[in-house]
Formats: sequence, structure tokens, C-alpha cells
Amino acid sequence: MSTDDAEARAVELLQQLGLKEYEARCFVGLTRVPSGTAKQLGEITDVPRTRVYDAVRVLEAQGLVEVQHSSPQQFRAVSLSEATETLRSQYEQRVDRLEDALTDVERVEEDDEESVQEVWAISSSTAVDNRARQLVQRATEEVVFVLGHESLLTDDLVETLTSCEEGIELVIGAADESLSRRVHEAVPRATTFVSGLGWLDADTDEGISVGRLLLVDRENILLSTIDPTVGDEHAVFGRGFRNGLVVVTRRLMAQGLLPERDPDDGE
Repeated sequence: MSTDDAEARAVELLQQLGLKEYEARCFVGLTRVPSGTAKQLGEITDVPRTRVYDAVRVLEAQGLVEVQHSSPQQFRAVSLSEATETLRSQYEQRVDRLEDALTDVERVEEDDEESVQEVWAISSSTAVDNRARQLVQRATEEVVFVLGHESLLTDDLVETLTSCEEGIELVIGAADESLSRRVHEAVPRATTFVSGLGWLDADTDEGISVGRLLLVDRENILLSTIDPTVGDEHAVFGRGFRNGLVVVTRRLMAQGLLPERDPDDGE
């Protein structure tokens, strides 16, 4: 990546973290030099000199820039480690405030019967990861998890599975023997198996593979597909004993399980 590309990317990311364009450009500019005046900074960043002072004032207030009150004034960025820690703290504080605000928003109660029958689409790899983790963490009886691609066996997933309470049964399937062995080594207390679903390890013509099939407590289901070349994952999520998606998936996931571990048993 060229210097110009890296600088543009840094400016873009800083804007995503809440800085305005001139503020982001001034901060990135100051990371390139030991220190600089408003005139020098304007020349480096193409920010109008009059706007440099406004941008630096905001950056100083946020703890990202230090000012030497000489004539002319000199500005310098704090160290990269200090800057990233400051930005991380600010971001986390915003997320915490958002959580508090959303918690205080009054919910409109819906009929439980309607909610049981709903199926939702999830179109972000991060969102799919988060939903899968939440489902596993909320399990009270059983987790049946089939992995269709090795890229999904991440450290975060292993930590989530190994953190399940001892009373929760873990049954984890994999698309092939190699992945199944890795799962067994990573989560030794789980019952592992090679899935009988032959299409799990067969990419389609479009390069899309089945990602994960997750069934929690026999009523919460998540099904995903993944494009291994770019890591994009999309999923559908459903819940409820009478949900058709759950019923069909329970039958599919039973393939490859020992008869006594069939998710449909005991209903």
C-alpha cells in the first residue's frame, strides 16, 4: 500500500471513529512529522490554514494533539499507542452510552405467538459471529453445531464453546475428518462427528459453501453460507418449536449423529 493510500485509509477510519475530515487529515499529517506549525500542517494536508486551528483545537481537547504556545504555535501528535488507546476508550464509551440509551427506549410488546414463527436474515460476518456466540452462551440444555468450513473454527468460537457450563451437552460436527479432529482437540469435552451431509464440504459453482448449522436447545436455529475467498457470511435465524425452519434443520442435522444423539429424539 502506497503512502497516499495508507494516509487516505487512515483518514477514512478516523472519520468512522467520529473525527471530521479536517480533524482526521490534520492528525494524520502530524503523525508524519515531529511537529509543525499551522502553515506547515496546511501544506502537508491541504487543509486551509484557518481551519487547521479549529481542527487542532478539537484534537487537543480529545487528547490526540499537544500544543506548544510559542510564536508561531507548534503542534505535535501524541504517540500512536497513546492515540489508539484514547480513541478506543472514546469509542467504547460511546458504545456504552448507546447501550444505556437503547435499554431505556420503551419496547412495544408483541404477541409471543407471532414472534415464535419469525425467521430473520443476517448479512454480516460479524453479526453472524455475534448471533452464534449469543445463542451458545444462552443455551441451557444442548448445543448442536455443524461446521461446514475450517475458517469458522476460530479462537473466539473455541472459547465460547469451552465456556459452556458443564451441564450443557455439546455435539459438534464437521464437514470432514480433518476438521473433526481439530474440533475434538480444541473442545475435548464435546461429542464430535463427521457430518453425513455430503454437500457440506462441496463448494457450489459460485464458490459459496455451507458455513455453519447451529441448533440450541432444540428450538433456536442458525444456518449460514460463506464465501471462503473473501470471508463473507450470510445467515438466517429462526426460533420456536413449531417453526418450520427449525423442524427441517433438526432433521438435516440428525444425519451423521448417532441415533441416541438425534436432535429429534425425546420430543
